[in-house]
Amino acid sequence: MATISKVGKDVEKRERIVKRIARELRDGSYVNLGIGMPTLVANHVPPGMDVILQSENGMLGIGPYPIEGQEDADLINAGKETVTELPGTAYFSSADSFGMIRGGHIDLSVLGAMEVDEEGNIANWMIPGKMVKGMGGAMDLVAGARRVIIAMEHSTREGQPKILKKCTLPLTGLKVVDTIVTEMAYIRVSPTGLVLEEVAPGLTAHDVQPATEAKLIISPKLKTMEG
Repeated sequence: MATISKVGKDVEKRERIVKRIARELRDGSYVNLGIGMPTLVANHVPPGMDVILQSENGMLGIGPYPIEGQEDADLINAGKETVTELPGTAYFSSADSFGMIRGGHIDLSVLGAMEVDEEGNIANWMIPGKMVKGMGGAMDLVAGARRVIIAMEHSTREGQPKILKKCTLPLTGLKVVDTIVTEMAYIRVSPTGLVLEEVAPGLTAHDVQPATEAKLIISPKLKTMEG
């Protein structure tokens, strides 16, 4: 039963994060959702909003995840998950896809992270000593997207902070993060540091700071996070 309870809590955490990020979407914007938790944002695009989701493997116009039994094995995102297509979906080479990213045509990139620090630096592609397939498109996305939002759990499985004074892992990008969304908080990266703007229901700034290595600046308009 404990395992089932933990799975339920993990799902609840992810849902809180992706629903809050979905509120950052804007009509007519071009958005790239990173592998893992960020892809779930596609299921929470507000009704009636025209958001164009882009995948670096060469797809523009991704829809929500398919209903079980209706998957099309030829329609996959960069994480090799089956997806759906929307009317007007376009397909092209990964070279063209990265041309869009490097050319500054992506309005918003949502990525996971292992570490983020108070300067907006991000580490999300490797842990020294562990085998990795490669950096993927993360370095291009953080450098080319107009805005970068990080979707991640606030702490590691061991309970250690992931929002640090200074990243310790190999960096993906320098001073590229605009916003951090966790199950505990919504944090804005500013020139003077990390501004705590929203806390999860039932929490206060006094709950969030001990779980965060970096010093948080409490917004005078601090409010409760909405999904």
